Amino acid sequence: MAGGVAGTQSQYWGQGFSPRGEKNRFVLPADFRQTVREASHGNRMLCLDRHHKHPCLVGFGESRAASFAEQIAHEERVAIERGEPFDIDERLAQVAGFARISFDDSGRFVLPEYLGEQVEVADALYFHGGLHQITIWAPDVLFRMGPGWDSVKSACRAKMAEHAAKAARK
Repeated sequence: MAGGVAGTQSQYWGQGFSPRGEKNRFVLPADFRQTVREASHGNRMLCLDRHHKHPCLVGFGESRAASFAEQIAHEERVAIERGEPFDIDERLAQVAGFARISFDDSGRFVLPEYLGEQVEVADALYFHGGLHQITIWAPDVLFRMGPGWDSVKSACRAKMAEHAAKAARK
């Protein structure tokens, strides 16, 4: 996994599931903790925002913000080439309005209520690596997605089953 080294983007691989725990906290899965920390300059800081297209959240380390200006410039060029409108202020608001959420050594963090409401979070989150970001889903919302999401839905069900089996052994 690449860290937040200048000129590189972190790569988020893996999956995880977290029920809402005591004190209204979720747990950032171990698959992602170190990468997020490295991408946040050694800090335990998870950046969260609503995905601009899908009904989920995105998570990433702070260093990803350094690529936003280049990303938006590229998107603007593509829109111009296609003859499509491009609202740079809207896009800036979409990518730069993320929340910075601290997590402890065990990965526990509190999801801001306003973010949870936007993507219908109830009592659990499913985390899915997406190369430069983590997509974070309310399982019920993910299960309503179309067939293109079937492998992600299967991974979510598997992680939920793993969690249920562990809980049953306690």
